Amino acid sequence: MNDSRQIEIQLSKAKLMLMLFVCFLFAGIGVAFVINPSKYMSFIMRSPTIIFIAGLLGILFFGFIGVFLFKKVWDKSPGLIISEEGITDNSSGVSAGFIPWTDIIAIKETKVVNQKFINIVVKNPQVYIDRQKSGFKRKAMQANYNLYSTTPIGISTNGLKSNYKELKALLEKKFSEVNNSKNY
Repeated sequence: MNDSRQIEIQLSKAKLMLMLFVCFLFAGIGVAFVINPSKYMSFIMRSPTIIFIAGLLGILFFGFIGVFLFKKVWDKSPGLIISEEGITDNSSGVSAGFIPWTDIIAIKETKVVNQKFINIVVKNPQVYIDRQKSGFKRKAMQANYNLYSTTPIGISTNGLKSNYKELKALLEKKFSEVNNSKNY
């Protein structure tokens, strides 16, 4: 850390490796479904075609997520930087990058299937969607925006060396400090 007022939260290699392992496990199950779909037929799944398609989708989905996780495992950058200027998000495969405090309207909480996200509500959400270089990242951020209806930026602590409660409190405190200093 160069600035004593800057807080860096590192990526958790252990958490990322665990998620990567789970992705490979599910991709492997997908491969098994594709290789021999009739072996996995049951009273629930009676069609080998459905099992084959489920296997292909599993390979594509978990393989794709696995690629992003693999990149994050080797990423040496902090997962999140909180400074006097703003937040730099590098916490996931669909990170927003630098978000100045002047762009932030609110910090909210969202829960999706028992997974909590810290949503950073910004003045111009489309700017953060449009600046993504990858078409996949743009579509993922647009999906977040459509899902949350307030922002494309959702931060999870799944890959960070932090827990949700502490990180949310830290971001809210810093946001409050910055807003209070603007009023003087």
